[in-house]
Amino acid sequence: MRILLTGAAGFIGSYTAERLLRAGHEVIGIDNLNDYYSPSLKKYRLQRLYQHQGFSFHCVDISDWLSLSGVFELIRPIDAVINLAARAGVRASLQSPAVYHHTNATGSLYLLELMRRYEIGRYVLASTSSLYAGTPLPFTEDRPVNTPISPYAASKKAAEMYAYTYHYHYGIHVAVLRYFTVYGPAGRPDMSIFRFIEWVYRGEPLQLYGDGSQSRDFTYVEDVAAGTVAALSVRGYEVFNIGGGKAPTSLLEAIDHIQKRLGKKAHIIQHPFPKADLMHTQAEIQKAQNQLGWTPQIDFWTGLDLTIDWHLAHRDLLDTLPLPS
Repeated sequence: MRILLTGAAGFIGSYTAERLLRAGHEVIGIDNLNDYYSPSLKKYRLQRLYQHQGFSFHCVDISDWLSLSGVFELIRPIDAVINLAARAGVRASLQSPAVYHHTNATGSLYLLELMRRYEIGRYVLASTSSLYAGTPLPFTEDRPVNTPISPYAASKKAAEMYAYTYHYHYGIHVAVLRYFTVYGPAGRPDMSIFRFIEWVYRGEPLQLYGDGSQSRDFTYVEDVAAGTVAALSVRGYEVFNIGGGKAPTSLLEAIDHIQKRLGKKAHIIQHPFPKADLMHTQAEIQKAQNQLGWTPQIDFWTGLDLTIDWHLAHRDLLDTLPLPS
């Protein structure tokens, strides 16, 4: 297949692109390489993708209609679009809600409209477990998710609804993937696992929001990429949880493991628990198992060790990287 993949220099996007390329697909990557976190990490991921035949890249913002439509005209025909471009981060979305809406909602709408115009019939959309705020564990896809508690979650809800509208009117096949706390090598510096490892390794104060008892259904990035590629087979409009599917792990448990692996003690500075965060997440993944044939392969502790190993092996890159607070 010939696949347009947005967010190609991002964490999940780069792993998904690599998986597609290894399977023999052609990947046209799009990313605006913004400075939400250090572009050097995004360039590192892109360098890995350029090692594969069948990869090309366009530095474009999906919320820039003229630039995006120019890319669609240039690269047609396209068999499918995988939309992994997003402004991510719950707390940051409270500071810049318009930016989140512009990228996550408007950008998604622009992609769908161009898919309609160029008759592209297959769409995979990255969404979020943050939509499940206020619902009991484990989270199932049939929840109404009408009470988002952050602009980030609200913008992702809008993206899901635009996708349904275009499916309903134009027959575009849509797979919405609600990701659960993705982690792994070359991750996002604003995510907890990345920051915890770096703070402990560098001997810097570890900034903990809440008392650490909050827990997450951590999902290894290779598993997420596998689920994303599997979703290309979906017909109709379907929503899937892409999560570990096991009992969630508390942040304190993760921090304790990191300290033991690195042989260093964390100096923890505790902050109030953010109102926009979820206390616990846990994915029910039976639907993805049944319809996509997808089951996560890497348990959290194995994945965490692989992530720590990557951090230890890439100090030249990481020692110069600033960490978000």
